[in-house]
Amino acid sequence: MTALAARPTAAPPTRGLWYVCAPAVVAVLAAVAVAAIYQVFIGSGLGQSVDTSALRGADVDHPRVVDVLSRTLNATSLPSLVLVCVAVAAIGMVRRRMDLAVGAAVMVIGANLTIQLLKARLTRPDLDGFPAPNSFPSGHAGAAASVAFALLLVLPAAIRGVVALIGATYASVIAVATVWAEWHRPSDTVAALLIVLAWGGLVAAALRAKRLHEPGPARRPSRLTALVFLVVGTITAAAGLVGLVAVILSERVTPDLVSAQFAFLTGAACIIATVAATFLLWVRLAGDRPVDAAPDPAE
Repeated sequence: MTALAARPTAAPPTRGLWYVCAPAVVAVLAAVAVAAIYQVFIGSGLGQSVDTSALRGADVDHPRVVDVLSRTLNATSLPSLVLVCVAVAAIGMVRRRMDLAVGAAVMVIGANLTIQLLKARLTRPDLDGFPAPNSFPSGHAGAAASVAFALLLVLPAAIRGVVALIGATYASVIAVATVWAEWHRPSDTVAALLIVLAWGGLVAAALRAKRLHEPGPARRPSRLTALVFLVVGTITAAAGLVGLVAVILSERVTPDLVSAQFAFLTGAACIIATVAATFLLWVRLAGDRPVDAAPDPAE
């Protein structure tokens, strides 16, 4: 009796170099975008005028909206952020993924230190007749986004999509609230979000390099979550672009073409579009691991 030879099995596919380079490229592009925003909205008279018009139009009278913005902004304090960071470390230890906990800590500390250093070192020339100290980038927006990013990095895949939507909503409210409170201009908050994404990209590249040779295809993020971010980002980006053109025309061609409130809403649309884009990218970068990897104790 002849024994049947075992069929040869193909080796599981491994990830290529682009698997590590992709988040690094995202980090570089985000950093370049921050520099471009500074040059356009801080370093030019037109950019400053457009940015300041959104700040001046932040006059929200609806009691419920004012209450939500005030409560959310006041809740973003240093003790609350420290508490979330402790929770992130605890989740990492419970899941036996100290690499994720360390990566989350590096991202939060690196992003917030970068924001504070830039705010202290950068200058804001008075080009629009509205003298004010430099507020670029926004510390509140950066803190909110970095904490949400950290949670997405350490949480199990089963709940990551829901947490991403909640975190993006929280970051959006904080970012818009800083403009409403006249603490920051829209460019300050957009730059802060991109700085967090840049640090997230660096951390994701390091984590991917660690598991580069693990076999198996990568796990993809929730399609529903990605679709929500894509739809919201597309709509708000289109609204922000049209509104930005109108505000520029009002500043340089046809005075009083749009109201100050319109400029504020345009800035809010640009902020929400940036939140949607950054969270869409981060969900893709942070939620990756091999499909056939060992089961996660928390999943």
